[in-house]
Amino acid sequence: MNGRLLTHLRHVDLAVPDYDKQLDFYSGVWGLTKVAEDSDISFLAAEGSPEQYVVRLRKADEKRLDLVSYGAASPTDVDTLAEQLLTGDVRLISQPGKVDTPGGGYGFRFFDVDGRTIEVSADVGVRQHRKIEEKEAIPVKLSHVVLNSPDLNRTRQWYERHLGFALSDTLSSPHMGEVMHFMRISNQHHSMAIAQGPHTALHHVSFEMRGIDEYMRGSGRVMRSGYQKIWGPGRHMAGDNTFTYFLDPHGNTVEYTTELEMLDEDTWHPHVYDFSQPEVTDQWGTANPMNELVAKESFNDVDRGVFVAPPV
Repeated sequence: MNGRLLTHLRHVDLAVPDYDKQLDFYSGVWGLTKVAEDSDISFLAAEGSPEQYVVRLRKADEKRLDLVSYGAASPTDVDTLAEQLLTGDVRLISQPGKVDTPGGGYGFRFFDVDGRTIEVSADVGVRQHRKIEEKEAIPVKLSHVVLNSPDLNRTRQWYERHLGFALSDTLSSPHMGEVMHFMRISNQHHSMAIAQGPHTALHHVSFEMRGIDEYMRGSGRVMRSGYQKIWGPGRHMAGDNTFTYFLDPHGNTVEYTTELEMLDEDTWHPHVYDFSQPEVTDQWGTANPMNELVAKESFNDVDRGVFVAPPV
């Protein structure tokens, strides 16, 4: 693929059986704002983000990741990407056209190599947003999404080839080999990461907070509300960002983070970090140890909604 046509991560869409409980969590303790709702579908915005919404919830019989959405700079770039994907034998779900969700726009959907639905859109209306104030412990924006893949390097190569992602860093260990690739489409260290897992699933969704104090206050609020904290608070080495991970009511892992590293892409060279070293997973040493229980929660349930894509 010639050039980078994606600009940023827009939203992550989840389907769940207990819709009301999930909506109460994200629009309540997690700190998002419900901006629209229709027929058991709700759209939730982050107050500091110009995106119309960062999470879409849908009531369904079975839990699944509906789609991951990215932005493009223009309708022309959307058309160019669609043409390149077709040339690369990527299966399109829809042709470029009008987007019928809040903010409108022009976009299309397709399957990635693991069978997930990906959306790319441009010309989406900008939501009226605001500056998040000091001590206001709600998400500023969607930070990144991490996806489980049963074939880590096949998925990495697909995203590099077809969508222009670049590798920022890799987590590895002497016993397990490579376990995570951090991927970028801008100078933000990663807007997506790919984790080695036993099956295709959502690993976690991460939300950016205003600063360290707001990140800690938000983490404390979720803990006091009784939701399960699985890891943190701490600070990763790859990306240099803070982390606290929780489980939402359906067992999806969600993260509060802040201060994700911004790179000089002209001079950056990817590192391979040995995640068996404690300072790699948590520079501060404040988080509970990374162990099999934490990893198992992040594997999540098998996502049965994905299309079984052919080998690429």
